[in-house]
Amino acid sequence: MERGRLCLRRGEEQDLRQGSLWIFDNEIDWADDLCRDGDVVDVLDSHMRFAARGFFNSGSKITVRVLTRDPGEEIDRDFFERRIRRAWDYRRALGFDNACRVVFGESDGLPGLTVDKFGDYLSFQTLSLGMERWKGKIVDILAGLFHPLGIYERNDVPVREKEGLEQRSGCVCGTVPPLVEIREHDARMLVDIPNGQKTGHFLDQQENRGRIRPYCPGRTVLDLCSHTGGFAIHAALYGAASVEAVDVSQSALDMLMENAALNGVAEKITVTCANVFDLVRAYADQGRQYGTVICDPPAFAKSKRSLQAAYRGYKELNLRCMRLTAPGGFLVTCSCSQFMTPELFVRMLREAAADSGRTVRLIETLMQSRDHPADLNAEQSWYLKGYILQIQ
Repeated sequence: MERGRLCLRRGEEQDLRQGSLWIFDNEIDWADDLCRDGDVVDVLDSHMRFAARGFFNSGSKITVRVLTRDPGEEIDRDFFERRIRRAWDYRRALGFDNACRVVFGESDGLPGLTVDKFGDYLSFQTLSLGMERWKGKIVDILAGLFHPLGIYERNDVPVREKEGLEQRSGCVCGTVPPLVEIREHDARMLVDIPNGQKTGHFLDQQENRGRIRPYCPGRTVLDLCSHTGGFAIHAALYGAASVEAVDVSQSALDMLMENAALNGVAEKITVTCANVFDLVRAYADQGRQYGTVICDPPAFAKSKRSLQAAYRGYKELNLRCMRLTAPGGFLVTCSCSQFMTPELFVRMLREAAADSGRTVRLIETLMQSRDHPADLNAEQSWYLKGYILQIQ
């Protein structure tokens, strides 16, 4: 079958040659009549030389999502199986097994595909039109490779609409129970695959949860935006004297306490359902202090246009957290906003430290777990950053 072709404007091929994985609509000079939405097309540079092959969607700002730069590599079922196997081999080599992200989109050469493993079950998303066309074969590949008890589709996300796709979710292979138990370090955690956040659980913080071990023994811990207790449960298991977990969702806190009971630490944990901005302001005004404060809020900056307001929000929240940290205590602070770059986040923390009147020392830097590798040419893949600070 003859493949569609499109040609880049003069000078636009430089980013592609340097590893860029997206081609935007304003970078294209022309596309022939064979370029159909959802199909694989060949990309030519301005000298009509082959540059890449990828998914085409004229209805998206990201018109082409690059799959390969090898003109001899066909995009067929074997291609997807090779890429998924390679992604899984990488995770297993690093020791991931029970629960991890198996496929992380562009970083694994599979743009628009996310696959998470929770014990004997898989949860996936297809977020590009091209990847949606291959969904059936991808499910078959996953079933053959992992032999899971169930595979669940979590395509109930608004970003699909930018690709002209409807939202949907449901079990597509085997059966998936309401709750699945996984292991993270020393913790047993319940995951709600059909209804939980993202694909069921925030796997990107799992290695960072293990990093808090030295900062917990004998300390009072305040865990803000705790969700179902990833950090809170680990803090209690790592010897915290007490943990107060705060979240705006009562249902998340209910599952947190289920996880606490599962791990035998329910007596150490109290939960507070509240808006974290209101709560930290009130607690700071009351003069409360904790040995360790953990702050892992949802993304404040969902676009570049919202970055300025998000910056102010992060600064206000971190300033209060610094004041809530007892002298000599620790603040674990994170941002999952891709537009809040590490440089911006550090600048914000410096400003918050100056306003707090406290001496702040950088102890550790954090990023997303290694099962979420960041492609240096895909800025959106390096979205999670964090720091462990000592507040003096």
